[in-house]
Amino acid sequence: MKLQTNMELDAEQQERFLKQASATTAEALGKPENYVMVVLETQQSMSFAGTTDPLAYVEFKSIGLPEAKTPAFSDTLCSLIHSSLDIAKNRIYIEFSDAPRAMWGWDGRTF
Repeated sequence: MKLQTNMELDAEQQERFLKQASATTAEALGKPENYVMVVLETQQSMSFAGTTDPLAYVEFKSIGLPEAKTPAFSDTLCSLIHSSLDIAKNRIYIEFSDAPRAMWGWDGRTF
């Protein structure tokens, strides 16, 4: 999961969010957390709906991401971001991507 936001977060806020996002992502996907990576990019130049009020853009990629579960994933991620970073749910966009195993590398090989 990669989250970009225009908000400024101190080191403690960033670490807390990264830990929460990693655990939440693993649980939502039903995968071990050792397969989860979370990237957080803060203080990005961003606008949404014509304003620079707090916002987030999320890229959520996983091997075998079931399309039928994306509504539940969206709710889970928006709730996490809202409760952790105080970004309104209607100011969050999420791009879901199902990665084919052969197109995802790790540990010198592909899945």
